Amino acid sequence: MKKDLDYKSHWNNVYQTKDDNQLGWYEDNPETTMQLVAKCHLKKDTTILNIGAGTTTLIDALLDEGYTNIIANDLSQVALEKLQDRIQKKYNHTINCIADDLTNPKELNYLQNVDLWIDRAVLHFFLKVEEQDAYFNLIQKIVSKDGYVFIAVFSLDGAEKCCGLELQHYNIEMLQKRLGKEFKLVDSFNHTYINPFGGERPYVYTLFKKE
Repeated sequence: MKKDLDYKSHWNNVYQTKDDNQLGWYEDNPETTMQLVAKCHLKKDTTILNIGAGTTTLIDALLDEGYTNIIANDLSQVALEKLQDRIQKKYNHTINCIADDLTNPKELNYLQNVDLWIDRAVLHFFLKVEEQDAYFNLIQKIVSKDGYVFIAVFSLDGAEKCCGLELQHYNIEMLQKRLGKEFKLVDSFNHTYINPFGGERPYVYTLFKKE
């Protein structure tokens, strides 16, 4: 991996040049994720933060379930503008979008009492220890007591690269160690995602609760 890679430009270029269904991580119906969201038994006005949201249909699924306080984060402003445009046209509704870098957060640092942190796309791209530290420090800072953390990440036998970028792989024990003892594992399972091109992508899905 090139040390001087401009991640913001990389992801902006991806979303500028590809339609959603051309993305290797596109998921028409995020039902597996929504099953874990249901296990949290959250109120409809609870604060849900979807980091690395891109143009995900998960936002649509959450709105369909009646959740009203959704925050979408991504490094790519282009992705968030496309997401906001779709949601506005489909639901006549505006969601809170925050373009920010999780490894050096500015606006995200000011969030408080996040009741559900959802990451289905980000952690495995952080190869440096300091990037990983910033990620987990932010979770510990902004997730509320009794709040939930859902992380779906490439498993130990997962793909070597995604979107041309090298990956860090995880198992449940590695995630538990990084989150710390105040986070209790609620549920976890292996999930093989089939991408739009028919490729198998092994993931581990985890749900933790902050106690």
